[in-house]
Formats: sequence, structure tokens, C-alpha cells
Amino acid sequence: MLYKNVENVNPEEAHKLISDNKELIILDVRNKEDYDNGHIPGAKLVPVQVLSTKLTQLDKYKDKPILVYCETGRKSPLAVNILSSNSFKNIYHLTHGISSWEYNTVK
Repeated sequence: MLYKNVENVNPEEAHKLISDNKELIILDVRNKEDYDNGHIPGAKLVPVQVLSTKLTQLDKYKDKPILVYCETGRKSPLAVNILSSNSFKNIYHLTHGISSWEYNTVK
């Protein structure tokens, strides 16, 4: 299901990516209500249900590293597949979603 340009990461690896890479784009693919209840700082909300319709707006990030997450890691693989099959090159997937995140979140 995951492509060669996708790397699964755990929370520690994702946190390090965020700290080390200022170009990293963080995509939260949950719904607005979940996002508003707490998300990774700097994350952009693009619910997985509308991701396909937002690809032109995300085009400018095709060559940048992107971290994708949902609540538990069940919905985000769909988002990862959409991005990967649309020429996004450097995708990181937070394996168990934000439910496994032990770092700061913002509301």
C-alpha cells in the first residue's frame, strides 16, 4: 500500500523531522473539529475527504518533505496514497497518528 517515496515514522522520528527540517510541511488530514481540539504546531488542515480537490493548492509542496497524520493512522494512508500517486516525492507518515503523539499540540 505504501510507495517507495513514503517513509513510516514514529512520534520520536516525526518530532525530530519537525525540529531538524524547516521546510517540512505538516498535513493533518482529520476533520476540522478534531484539528481544533489539538494538532501538531504548524500543521495545515486538509481533511482526507477533500484532499483530491486541494492538490493544485498543494502543488508548490511537491518537492518538499511532507509529514501526514490523522487520529490513529487508519485514514492517513489514503492521503499518503493520493499524494504519492500525484508526484509528491518525499512523504513521511506518522504511523499511529496523533493519538501516539506525546509532544506539544496547539488548539
